[in-house]
Amino acid sequence: MDIIVYILLGLTSVTALTVTIWRGWSLRWSKVVPPLIVGALADCRSRKEIPTVRHLCEAQPSALGRLVLTATNHLDWPREENEGSLETAARHEIVKLERGLVALEIIVGIAPLLGLVGTIFGMISVFGDIGQSGLNNVNDASKLAQGISLILRTTLIGLLISIPSLIAWSYFNKKIEVFAVEMETLCDEFIRRQYRGDEKP
Repeated sequence: MDIIVYILLGLTSVTALTVTIWRGWSLRWSKVVPPLIVGALADCRSRKEIPTVRHLCEAQPSALGRLVLTATNHLDWPREENEGSLETAARHEIVKLERGLVALEIIVGIAPLLGLVGTIFGMISVFGDIGQSGLNNVNDASKLAQGISLILRTTLIGLLISIPSLIAWSYFNKKIEVFAVEMETLCDEFIRRQYRGDEKP
């Protein structure tokens, strides 16, 4: 049983590391909110400059670029409808950014539990042997202490997997939140400039 627990802990550890590297690579500022697109949005003051912005967004696929393309595709719509469409697209982009984080969240919960399961089964085995043979001398007590020390390692391993996973999960969630606020601000300013001439005095 201990071997099974160690295998599960190993798989959990590899999964956590893989997801952390994958999301760390995907959730880069240059990948989600490219500076070139940010600059193009800031420079876009009229609809005459929209083709340039669209070309840049198509050349650099990103969450922000896809949102801007959605907004530019619907500039002939009323502002409220365009903003509604943009909000829907933004929710889809946030879901894409959150991919894989549920795996880290699950690992945070199950890694310590797997370690605890290994410890409990190990304790049952050790104390079962003691119940049969008893503690006859100091050497037996020493072996018991060594056995318990070895058993507790599964709990320690579980915690060592869970703690970094929790840190990564919290960091990525916060980063996605910052991305969401940044993209919302940029898109809101872009929409406001494009519809400025349509506003009633």
